[in-house]
Amino acid sequence: MNDITRRHFVKKSFEGAAAVAAGATLLGSARGASANNRVVVALMGAGGRGMDLIKKFAEIPDVAIKYVCDVDDTRGKSAVATLEKITGAAPKLVADLRQVLDDKEVHGVIVATPEQWHALATVWACQAGKDVYVEKNISLYIWEGRKMIEAAKKYGRIVQAGYQNRSAPYGFSARDYIKKGELGKVQYVKVFGMLGTVVGGYPLRPAPDSEPPVGLNWDRWLGPAPLRPYNPTVHRGWYGYWDFSGGNASDAIHTLDLARLVLGDPPHPKSVSCDGGRFQFDDGGEMPDMQIVTFAYDKLVMSFENTGFTPYNIKSPNEVRLGDKWPFWPQNCDRIEIYGSKRMMYLGRHGAGWQVFEAGNKLVAQDKGYHPDKWHLPNFIDCIRTRRQPNGEIEQCHHSACLEHLANIALRAGNKKLFFDAATERFTNCDEANKFLRPTYRKPYVLPEEV
Repeated sequence: MNDITRRHFVKKSFEGAAAVAAGATLLGSARGASANNRVVVALMGAGGRGMDLIKKFAEIPDVAIKYVCDVDDTRGKSAVATLEKITGAAPKLVADLRQVLDDKEVHGVIVATPEQWHALATVWACQAGKDVYVEKNISLYIWEGRKMIEAAKKYGRIVQAGYQNRSAPYGFSARDYIKKGELGKVQYVKVFGMLGTVVGGYPLRPAPDSEPPVGLNWDRWLGPAPLRPYNPTVHRGWYGYWDFSGGNASDAIHTLDLARLVLGDPPHPKSVSCDGGRFQFDDGGEMPDMQIVTFAYDKLVMSFENTGFTPYNIKSPNEVRLGDKWPFWPQNCDRIEIYGSKRMMYLGRHGAGWQVFEAGNKLVAQDKGYHPDKWHLPNFIDCIRTRRQPNGEIEQCHHSACLEHLANIALRAGNKKLFFDAATERFTNCDEANKFLRPTYRKPYVLPEEV
């Protein structure tokens, strides 16, 4: 394929992918503002990402925001005031999700809490007949993801994972380019999550336990997680604790998922191995600042370089995410490198797009992207209306979530090589590792065996 033909292929792939990603939104918009077209949603978790999401949902035609659910009264009131300014109507503020789920007018729930709540909130919502948009990482344990899939199927619900790249046209065009054989035989993929600091506080600066702030229901904030006294470091730095987060890997789940997407969504790896720990500071922090992971598939190896000590590596800035600038790939902290027998591809999240090089530093193909929220969120709303499966459907995204879980379990089990049985989703060579597959839930916040 010569360069002119290749550029034509990329252009047509982009156009086709854009149609897939945006077509549902166009369908929904074309219906106008009829009463039957109105979609009523609720937000659970009014933090930074939750507010970013709900403000974008508010821009979608015929979407009404009826509830804000947050256990922090101060933050919840601030969210209600913000949304009233944007939409002209004040949502109801509640602290208990079950009040939202009892309202038959609500069609969908956006779950943007800390991660210990993601699975239980999703299952509860499915049982109540609600559709769900659940933020990353969709689960905290492998077993939880399987329960989420079962609940979505049993109750016929739409569950969209907050893996925005599943709606990115440049992700589809990269997948088509690779599938066509333009890179040759792909045998090695490198996924990067090389951040400048460990999420959740770095170095850790612990604070003493104290009484919860006025207006915060600490028990409900903890939810399924083990009971512990209120601590401001835990509350605002929950990303740094295994009870609430997968750490830096939870940020990198977008990149791990994008890698799977463009590779044609391979199933679970046969094995995972890990080396790492918290090397730079001996500060009592739980999350690693060095974690090098290897996933082994049939005739394909994928590595995951997850670190927290490289301030010279940056995420794509807005001129890349929302404009026409390309990243400086060597210092892009969450890039993907895909190595084929003919050529290699740089691929970035946040709308960075992809570029292909061959020998002699020759650029032979590229597709610049745009931040995919603008396609992903309307896709969820349209799927509520049409009952089609969303771009980020729960079962496929569970396989991506498991990459994070497998990486962290290999680390926590003692930097081991673990063999994974895809059928049972259990490890075959390490009983200690299997202990990390599911938690012991705290009553009454229990995810049941039978959903």
